[in-house]
Amino acid sequence: MPSSIYDQDLDKNAANYVPLSPISFLARAGRVYPARTAIIHGARRITYAQMLERCRRFASRLAALGIGRGDTVAVLAPNVPAMLEAHYAVPMTGGVICAINTRLDAATIAFILQHGEAKVFLVDRELAPVAKAALDLLDHKPIVIGIDDALTDAGEVLGEEYESWIAAGDASYPVQGPGDEWDAISLGYTSGTTGNPKGVVCHHRGAYLNAIGMALAIGLTTQSVYLWTLPMFHCNGWTCTWAVTMQGATHVCLRRVDPALIYPLIAEHKVTNLCAAPVVLTMLIHAPAEQVRPFSHRVYVLTGGAAPPTPVIAAMESRGFTMGHGYGLTEVYGPLTVCFWQEGLEEMSVADRARFLSRQGVPLVTAEDAHVMDAQMQIVPQDATAMGELMLRGNTVMKGYLKNKAATDAAFEGGWFHSGDLGVAHPDSYLEVKDRSKDIIISGGENISSLEVEEVLYRHPAVMEAAVVAASDDKWGEVPHAFITLRPQAEVPTQEAIVAFCREHLARFKVPKYVTFTALPKTATGKIQKYELRRLAGG
Repeated sequence: MPSSIYDQDLDKNAANYVPLSPISFLARAGRVYPARTAIIHGARRITYAQMLERCRRFASRLAALGIGRGDTVAVLAPNVPAMLEAHYAVPMTGGVICAINTRLDAATIAFILQHGEAKVFLVDRELAPVAKAALDLLDHKPIVIGIDDALTDAGEVLGEEYESWIAAGDASYPVQGPGDEWDAISLGYTSGTTGNPKGVVCHHRGAYLNAIGMALAIGLTTQSVYLWTLPMFHCNGWTCTWAVTMQGATHVCLRRVDPALIYPLIAEHKVTNLCAAPVVLTMLIHAPAEQVRPFSHRVYVLTGGAAPPTPVIAAMESRGFTMGHGYGLTEVYGPLTVCFWQEGLEEMSVADRARFLSRQGVPLVTAEDAHVMDAQMQIVPQDATAMGELMLRGNTVMKGYLKNKAATDAAFEGGWFHSGDLGVAHPDSYLEVKDRSKDIIISGGENISSLEVEEVLYRHPAVMEAAVVAASDDKWGEVPHAFITLRPQAEVPTQEAIVAFCREHLARFKVPKYVTFTALPKTATGKIQKYELRRLAGG
């Protein structure tokens, strides 16, 4: 009887199987591009050979403190070299990096340190006051290492100083990945709107694959120069902390998101790529003329977190940026889909191209699948009309929520990750988010997408930012309430003028009944706090 190939002794072994981990990206970059500039930070330059050595020393010091498989190392720092190096040194020990949002309050930071059981806590000196307040709330405190960054003299250095601490480390510490690629590499906390945030546990395999997917999606090459406008604490910088290194490209660190810093860095270092939330795009578009430094090349920008209105995309393109749009969540390592460029887009008008690019797109090559599904978890027709929930699955989905089995089980019900976002699928298979499930406005039995109304509001020449939520109404149940931030020096329109403008572009029942001019409240990651607006609107 002929034997099957599976009857042979062809199992995996050390020669043909190595667990995937992005740690290998740094080992390779240090070997292949030792003299290439890995990090630019102010006047400082760090080559890949130096970055590799620094991370090995860093890892050896962590190991000496007892950090090993599954131990959490927390970092509270802006986009500085130490934060980037932690993304390699911590997992080299088997440890888990927990990059903490720098805009959180002391109580939330204390919760994260306690819930994640952090054993070591790296703190940038500028953030020492909030870190100290958080530590004061803990009975069991982690070992603290202070980052004395040269680009700030604010605050104080807590604990042993980072540079002198790693200098005493072992430069020969082995660069090795995990024994199991399913081991945790990072612990990230969601910016929850109520209650404590959930701890999202991600693994080495997912980080490795998503980094590859991101590098391909945003066009990173060995010649790329990546500007860190996106916080590294946010989904580990959408895995670009690892993707840029994978290509041997250059990281340009940035302590503070400020157009007065961003434009000169783009021009000086010939920045090719950056990622940013829509709020950063708004800052760049409306930067004072004296802060804008022209540059002669194109810069690719991937935005996400909320669908950018078409006027924002058009304005960015007119300023020398080539726009891309991605969609994802902390639970899927950042972007899982991107609105990939299609032939013929360059021939479209800017407005038509912007409308296409406002879609959330299709899965990365390293993501398994993404579909819009109905309540029975059946894929809805690709007609740009049938609405359902975006469901995601693949190797770039989290392990689960730390110490929260109920939430994990609910998120993975039916074998898919439930995003909570409502959307449609177009005939070309591109996905488009229409709203968060909780943000849909139901007026007189009709569903109103707040994003559709916001899209119209952004076209008004006086509007800089807009958000629409449901307000209670005795007759209709709910009606749209628009909150608007006006452009600087804009002529202030009346509420009636805004309503009249909306009537020209929307069905009558979708037109906001109420309009409020105000600064929009935002979360620590720059997202508009619609739950706060709903409270103000009485929705």
